[in-house]
Parts: sequence; structure tokens; C-alpha cells
Amino acid sequence: MRYTPINNQLFVQNRQNLAKMLKTGHIAVLNSNDIMPTSADGTMPFKQQSDIFYLSGIDQEESILVIFPDAKEEKHKEIIFLRETNEHIAIWEGHKYTKEEAIQTSGIQTVYWLSQFKSIFYQLTCDCEGIYLNHNEHLRAVIEVETRDMRFIQWVKDSFPLHRLERLQPLMHHLRAIKSAIEIALISKACEITEKGFRRLLNFVKPNVMEYEIEAELIHEFVRNGSKGFAYTPIIASGKNSCVLHYIENDKPCKAGDLLLLDVAAEYANYASDLTRTIPVSGRFTERQKQVYKAVLSVMKTAKSMLVVGNNWIDYHKEVGKVMEEELIGLGLLDRHEVSKQDPEKPLYKKYFMHGTSHHLGLDVHDYGNKFRTFEAGMVFTCEPGIYIPDENFGIRLENDIVITPSGNIDLMESIPIEIEEIEDLMNQ
Repeated sequence: MRYTPINNQLFVQNRQNLAKMLKTGHIAVLNSNDIMPTSADGTMPFKQQSDIFYLSGIDQEESILVIFPDAKEEKHKEIIFLRETNEHIAIWEGHKYTKEEAIQTSGIQTVYWLSQFKSIFYQLTCDCEGIYLNHNEHLRAVIEVETRDMRFIQWVKDSFPLHRLERLQPLMHHLRAIKSAIEIALISKACEITEKGFRRLLNFVKPNVMEYEIEAELIHEFVRNGSKGFAYTPIIASGKNSCVLHYIENDKPCKAGDLLLLDVAAEYANYASDLTRTIPVSGRFTERQKQVYKAVLSVMKTAKSMLVVGNNWIDYHKEVGKVMEEELIGLGLLDRHEVSKQDPEKPLYKKYFMHGTSHHLGLDVHDYGNKFRTFEAGMVFTCEPGIYIPDENFGIRLENDIVITPSGNIDLMESIPIEIEEIEDLMNQ
């Protein structure tokens, strides 16, 4: 792995926390992601399923984790099943986990080869009442490809028709919303790498540079610092492209006088960071661009102050919307009289700020969490207001990553330039 080995106490504690939530006599089973094909003999890079990584640290395909707190034998309370390597695999694919390495990585003392899974699992099911199965239940998920978990669910239904089946995802969404100190340190490392990439760009961006050249500078800096690369598909959007929320073509020239919206960040050890900055291609903001930038930054600072213990998702976004309304009125984009008559279900500010202000961040960029759950210490959120004005050919979004603490919050990206003067100074050195 490119990252420094993670203290396996993270995974030991995560499993203990989950085990306490399982019903008596129940087994939980988690599968690795598939290696996805492209065409011919091509494949996409492997990305581990985040739940099995969260509970084991195992970062390899064709792995299965079994957690059975009420197992009759102590050695079967936690089991990891691994793909057994051989000389052919070693030559063509490289090193795979040994049993000893898997024990050290995960803290799980019982490791079997994958070929033993069915026989051992059949034994365990004789002593269990139900089985927790995993399936992606994220609100934003669009699932069109059959996953390894989905195939496993069908196999369990066919093989154990009289066992009770339970959903694992509600438990994982509850647990993963709160980050431990080790997790926050890994997210912080991803933020540090992201900062290096952004600072590199401030001396690189100039008129006529291509958006994909900027992407190349970032991937260089991320990888050389131990990241596998981008935590998500990068958005490098100049001019009017900055008004397209998920613009990912990154194939246009950056023109003099335009703004460049950069929604780009590194991962580290599978943990994501999430940064957005908007900078002037020519190194100086116009007066109008400054007006809008200051408005977005003001909303961001106010929103950040609301990310505290005891607040909640619904009230938070409602209050941020009110702050944005005032800024848009000040910019001449909204009329106060019209705002006073608006339909509360269709606020006028949505014309210029149409997305949410925050989302959970962790192993997944849009990480697990329930929007009806009150904010708690250990939650990590993005804070990312924006104003998009297609008629003026620019959009501005700013985004930092925030950890909620018992006494306030910590901005993990506080050292990344964001003030107008600092950005202009760095771009013109």
C-alpha cells in the first residue's frame, strides 16, 4: 500500500462497536468490491468496499469478513477470508496478503482462505438465528451494476431460506457518522496533500492553459505524496463551465479574465478530503468577481459557525439559506420584495445556490450519515456554499472540511489559501 500502516486498533474498535449492535445469535457478513471490467481484458483500478475496510483494514479483492459475537468457538467470533495466492498470481499480479499480514493489518486472529468459506459458513449458520447482509443504501446511490454483495444476498436467500435476514446498512450509517481520532488524522493527511496540490496550481494557472493540464499538475502532486490520486472525479471548470455543478470534461482553455472553479482533492489510505476553490485565471479578480466571492466567503464563515454539537441538518440548511438570501439581495440578484412573497418550499435563492451546503465526509466523499440525526462531536462535514451566475459567465464555490468537537469545530483546511488578497499575492509572486 502507498500509505503508512494504520494502527489496527481502529479496526478492532470498529468491530467491537458493531458487535454490540448486532442482535443476539446473529452473524454479519461483508464482501469486498469486485474488480470491474472495461473491455477486452481490461479492468478498472480496484477500490475496496468502504464498510469492509472500515471494519478490517483489508484492502484487497475477493475478501470476506464474518463477525459472529455469539459463536460457540472463540476463534470464530471474527474471521477474515482471503484469496489464496500462488506462484502464477505472484508473477502476474504481485503480492497478496499472507495470513500473518492480514492478522497484523486487521487485528483479526482467524484467517482462512476463500476456498474454505462455504464449508465454514455452513457450520456457523447451524448455530445462528439470523444473518446481517450488506447492501449500498446511500440516499445518493444509483446502482445499475450487480455487486458482489448483491450476488451474495441471493446466494444466502437460496441457501438459508429459513434464517432471518437483517439489514447491516442502518448500523453502519450510525457508526461511520462519528470519526475516531485515527480517522480524523487520516482525513487530515488527505487535506495536507490536497493543500500541496492547490498551492502548486497558484504558480501554474495562467491564460490559455488547458483545464486538463491543471488536472495533470494535481495528480502529479497527489501521487508523489502517497495518495492514490483524486478522492473523486475532479472538477476543473473555467468560465461558464463553473456554473455546471458536476462539470468533469476538463478539456477547455482557461481564458484571460475568467474564473476557474476547482473542486479537487486527494484521498489518503482510502479516506477522502474535499476542497473547492475559485481563482482568477489572470491572477486578479475583477470588482464584480470580488463582490460575489466575498458574499460566498461570508456565507461559508457563517455556515461553518453553525456546524456545532446540537444543531441539526434541516435547521442548519434552512438558516444557511436565509444568510444566502441576504447576500444575493446585496448583490442585486434577488429583490427583497419578491423574496418576502416567495413560496417557502421553492425559495428564490435556489436559482443561484441550488445545492446543499454540507455533507458527511470520510471513507466515502459523500459519507454515511442520517440527515435526521443531531450533530455530534466526531462528525466531519464539508462546508461548501456557492453562487452561480450563468448570465455573467462565472460561478464561485468555496469548500473546506470541518470536524465537530465538543466545544466547537476544527477546520482541517484552515491553512489552505482562501482570502482574496492571499490568493492574488500567491498567483503573482
